[in-house]
Amino acid sequence: MSPSPLPQPKKQLSQAEFIAVMAMMFATIAFSVDAMLPAFPGIVAELTPDDPNRVQLMITSFILGMGVGTLFTGPLSDTFGRKPIIIFGALVYCVGAALAWIAPSLELILVARVLQGLGAAGPRVVALAIVRDLYSGRKMAKIVSFIMMIFTLFPAFAPLIGSGIIAVTGTWRAIFGAFLVFSLISVTWITLRQAETLPADKRRAFRPAILREGVVEVLTNRRSVTTIIAITMVFAALFLAISATQLIFDRTYGMNDVFPYWFAGIALLAATGSILNSQIVEKMGMRRVVSISLTVALVISVVATATWSAAGAWSFWIYIVWTQCLFYMVQLTVGNLNALAMEPLGHLAGMAASIIGAISTVVAVILAAPISLLFDGTPVPIMAGTTVLILAALLLVRRIGDVPETESEAT
Repeated sequence: MSPSPLPQPKKQLSQAEFIAVMAMMFATIAFSVDAMLPAFPGIVAELTPDDPNRVQLMITSFILGMGVGTLFTGPLSDTFGRKPIIIFGALVYCVGAALAWIAPSLELILVARVLQGLGAAGPRVVALAIVRDLYSGRKMAKIVSFIMMIFTLFPAFAPLIGSGIIAVTGTWRAIFGAFLVFSLISVTWITLRQAETLPADKRRAFRPAILREGVVEVLTNRRSVTTIIAITMVFAALFLAISATQLIFDRTYGMNDVFPYWFAGIALLAATGSILNSQIVEKMGMRRVVSISLTVALVISVVATATWSAAGAWSFWIYIVWTQCLFYMVQLTVGNLNALAMEPLGHLAGMAASIIGAISTVVAVILAAPISLLFDGTPVPIMAGTTVLILAALLLVRRIGDVPETESEAT
């Protein structure tokens, strides 16, 4: 297989710039999800006034497309190189954004959102594979923590950006134009500055037999499979909370006007979880950090679910503490769980990243979507659903076993 024809930078990126560009790749997802939240009232009024709960499908349709796309982007990047797949994914993403911009019905917008998700799978999966090309073990977990810390800033400001776009342009559709601009900036940055990390002599032919062998290897590794299912539970809890949060602020508390500011504060505080993780993971180990985080989140979720209905005026603060805890838990678990799942699979990082991303995302959507539709004007069904999901994740993490965590850095 010949090397990628794309021009390659001669100098290796500094660690700071590498983390920044990888974080922007990951942030495509956060921006595409959270910037849409302030648009929900306008979308409901214009496209689905008779069934407002359907607006949550704007989130799950995107995530579903992303989950399906991750199944292919990793193996394709193992064959053609990392950068060409990122560029192709960005093009698909932009087509989906443009279609959603002009779509006349909710159904067509949902199709466009699936297409956007398919395109976003390129930056998401391939960015993780690039990190694994260069780092491994606890060093990889530390790098991913820094990436997640920056990535978390986008959910903090995305709803504010979305509401600002609506205020300036007078239409929620203009948010899709912002998606186009963001994608073009990020793909230009990585094209011009990041060298290809997968040499031609290490690429794997894109043949069904080879792909099948890779899938079998990933799915027969006990630690990886157990960890993938744990990631799925964490993602399902996160998707469930995010898809319902705007509706809870609006329909439960009548606070839609200030929702973007509350969401920003919650996300900014949650970002400190990645800072904490980067400081403690090399000392404590990935499994221990994840286990403690899930245990604390489980206790808080149980208490919140049991006390919200009787809390009266305090119910809002119970909901805020619960949401904050959930977001913080994600910062302390997702990067570590991904590193644990990828650790034994460095020789097929693209394939492994695809399978991890596809299974965890698609199954998480399948679990979260029906629970989100149970929203009854209170957060109780959402809290109860996340409690079960967090408990399942904790039980799975405790079954991962005592496999040594390496501290090496890949060459």
